Amino acid sequence: MPELTLEGMRVTARPGTTVLAALQNAGLSPLRFSLGGESRGALCGMGSCAECRAVVDGLTVRTCLTPVRDGQDVRRLLEVSRED
Repeated sequence: MPELTLEGMRVTARPGTTVLAALQNAGLSPLRFSLGGESRGALCGMGSCAECRAVVDGLTVRTCLTPVRDGQDVRRLLEVSRED
């Protein structure tokens, strides 16, 4: 089973699941904040809305489309930034 780090916490995820599922199973919410400071989380679950963006191994990705892999480092976008 893949073992990844979510916000500094080591977790094991089922093979074939997404990073979004791992974040939700770990109870990590919200995923990010809007420019106005509102809490944001996954809406569509199929990559269209991009509300589930997070940083995985240094790259901003849509976590609903990103499969878990062993050794991943995942950080939520909790600081408001116009570049994300």
